[in-house]
Amino acid sequence: MRILFLVYHGFSEHSGISKKIHYQVKGLKENGHDVRLCYYDFDEGGHRCRYVDGEIIKDYGAGSWAAIRQRVDYSCIYDYCVREGIELVYARCFQNANPWLISFFKKLRKAGVHAVTEIPTYPYDEEFKNFDWNARLGLKIDQLFRHRLYKQMDALVTFSDAERIFGQRTIRISNGVDFDSIPLHQPSSVSHQPSELHLIGVAEVHPWHGFDRVIAGIGEYYRQKQVANIHQPDVYFHIVGGVHPFHMNNVFKPLLDKYQLYDKVVFHGQLFGDELTNVFNQCQFAIGSLGRHRSGITVIKTLKNREYATRGIPFIYSESDSDFDHQPYVLKAPADESPINIQQIIEFMNHFMLEPKEIRKTVEHLTWKIQMQEVINSLI
Repeated sequence: MRILFLVYHGFSEHSGISKKIHYQVKGLKENGHDVRLCYYDFDEGGHRCRYVDGEIIKDYGAGSWAAIRQRVDYSCIYDYCVREGIELVYARCFQNANPWLISFFKKLRKAGVHAVTEIPTYPYDEEFKNFDWNARLGLKIDQLFRHRLYKQMDALVTFSDAERIFGQRTIRISNGVDFDSIPLHQPSSVSHQPSELHLIGVAEVHPWHGFDRVIAGIGEYYRQKQVANIHQPDVYFHIVGGVHPFHMNNVFKPLLDKYQLYDKVVFHGQLFGDELTNVFNQCQFAIGSLGRHRSGITVIKTLKNREYATRGIPFIYSESDSDFDHQPYVLKAPADESPINIQQIIEFMNHFMLEPKEIRKTVEHLTWKIQMQEVINSLI
């Protein structure tokens, strides 16, 4: 099948979303499909351009008028699809439903081109409550037009259990993994010290990650340890990824001050490749999302859970995820605001015997090659 994978933004070398999109394209190609990647970015001269596989198909120019044009003019993508005989447009939701996008997909439908849109997170409205005014205005526009937009689709792709979203049927798949890009966990000698427990959480930190629950849990653990005056492991939390200054100052810092944990919580910033792997190998246990309930989400198949399992490290999360809810290397936390029970993690790890390669083997069916073909199979 000839497929256009449509993204409404550009890419960053270090973005997890960018990497995921490229792995999805790779997965489709591994199934024998002819896949072209269409995206929007700036050229070297600062012009706003629409690209397909690195080639400019539309130069909108520079300035405010160009910014408007790229939001309302999708004719270049339509012309490309018709000219190249595209059979399916696989779009990734950018919360950008509007009349011009509706018109574009309506024209595609009349031309016999199938279309699906992936909704990466559903529901997503609550995620915008702490965003700036422009983002919330964009959401309001999306809310006005998204039902009409998705009527033009064959289906919506979701990582939730929802059978219908915005009035359209869904294709339910799991977030996938790319085994070639994720090395197997190789715990270092430091991570084997029985006197220490090292936790790792990897994310561009948002409230729904709930890392504050881990910090509060560590604080309560040390408070109880001091009162009981017993020998227990020292616990450290390694946070890898960007943290917005507002979140740092208003969420993390008050907890660090309250419990005096500045030597127990380590902020590494963004790490990639060998640097990221080295921190993983210092740690024995990983932290998934612990605050999805803050966004009104109860069921989701997050990418992070799958990446942890592919590395072969045990982890904790609070949402419902049918791929992992009953796995022996997973701890489930309550979906509430309680501090994470660190003593429970310690006891879990004291009896944990699975090797990283055994954990990794359980997610072999979650490769992007298999998951993306599920979408195609649902359309044929």
